[in-house]
Amino acid sequence: MLRASSPLPVSGEKGPMAAKSYAGAVRDEAAPRGQWGRAWEVDWFSLAGVLFLLLFAPFIVYYFIMACDQYSCSLTAPVLDLASGRARLSHIWAKTPSVTKEAAQIYALWVSFQVLLYVGLPDFCHKFLPGYVGGVQEGALTPAGVINKYEINGLQAWLITHLLWVANSHVLSWFSPTIIFDNWIPLLWCANILGYAVSTFAMIKGYLFPTNARDCKFTGNFFYNYMMGIEFNPRIGKWFDFKLFFNGRPGIVAWTLINLSFAAKQRELHGHVTNSMVLVNVLQAIYVLDFFWNEAWYLKTIDICHDHFGWYLGWGDCVWLPYLYTLQGLYLVHHPVQLPVPHAAGVLLLGLLGYYVFREANHQKDLFRRTDGRCLIWGRKPRAIACTYTSADGQRHHSKLLASGFWGLARHLNYTGDLMGSLAYCLACGGGHLLPYFYVVYMAVLLTHRCLRDEHRCASKYGGDWARYTAAVPYRLLPGIF
Repeated sequence: MLRASSPLPVSGEKGPMAAKSYAGAVRDEAAPRGQWGRAWEVDWFSLAGVLFLLLFAPFIVYYFIMACDQYSCSLTAPVLDLASGRARLSHIWAKTPSVTKEAAQIYALWVSFQVLLYVGLPDFCHKFLPGYVGGVQEGALTPAGVINKYEINGLQAWLITHLLWVANSHVLSWFSPTIIFDNWIPLLWCANILGYAVSTFAMIKGYLFPTNARDCKFTGNFFYNYMMGIEFNPRIGKWFDFKLFFNGRPGIVAWTLINLSFAAKQRELHGHVTNSMVLVNVLQAIYVLDFFWNEAWYLKTIDICHDHFGWYLGWGDCVWLPYLYTLQGLYLVHHPVQLPVPHAAGVLLLGLLGYYVFREANHQKDLFRRTDGRCLIWGRKPRAIACTYTSADGQRHHSKLLASGFWGLARHLNYTGDLMGSLAYCLACGGGHLLPYFYVVYMAVLLTHRCLRDEHRCASKYGGDWARYTAAVPYRLLPGIF
């Protein structure tokens, strides 16, 4: 359910890569050359999608945040004002807060603290905790034959960060718990600066001093290279991995802090925190914690195994994720909603059911992969479709496609659970405005496109064996419908 690593939809081979979930019931193996990572060549359709996102994605984020700041979260009011002449773009821009010294200091301190935790926690644990083995995990084999190692400490970083937040709110009082909301737009400019800076650095690094030149891809098109990335696993030193850091820290760690700050602002403005705000905080926190609890599992997902690091990851994790994935909490600050008990209970049950489907489906696939099918799923020996494929080096390999449990109901039922949780977030906000529902619409488009792209990759990889699998499991997302 966590949509952070590649939060932007992209045309062409590299489609949306936002859900932290396996692509399907396929055991993860090295893909053929044509199916690994981003494209080798750029067609006009892909280039058009890249240019559209580079030009307009920052303005989309600004529009949503500006609409809440100036138009009480109405998405249509700014357009109507501009069309009728009641407002001009210059007037809207003039009322938009600019970057401030305070916001720059807050953001710099935040990112520096997360870097310190990312790099320093392992050394601290090894030094001061006798017998500490460490959280070193291996990633998947890259096309260049490299198996990267990762220091997994996201859960510890999340806990330390939030314990400090709670201590500040109740004991230390170093800053107001509404600090994020109070500086929300100035922090947006800081996040954009970091997103563009790290994306530009990653591109320069890919050309001049890549971590592994054999895991780089060049298309000859500057815009595509900039957006989709050149390096597969850019690193500084032995452990600082760009993809793992920017996906989880500062993006996902910030997600729950942002929601807490919105809740604090709602209490300050309205005297209480509504049950809808509690639901949004709780349901989204479950998925954040799930990500960090299963951070080692994340190393086996498409985000790490296929994505390169470019603008759509660097900027997307810094800006798109924290600013658009938290729209429900922002909306509830401006429009506090107290749900009837049955409505609140229904939203909670939908969110928990979505999480269960998402987590259990991924657990079933992981169990099947780890045991080579020698396990029980729903109390029975799993059904599997035997298949073969040819890797980039010409070697023929054998694999299996799971067709039992949730994977027997639909080929991407983990995405279905993802969408159920997304809908729960939005339903918690009632039906007064469109803005909080952007999330589920976006996720529906994103995951449907990703589903189709995943299947194109699998069809190319497995050929006739994939056709046998789709005949055994005919539905993609919704059993009996699609």
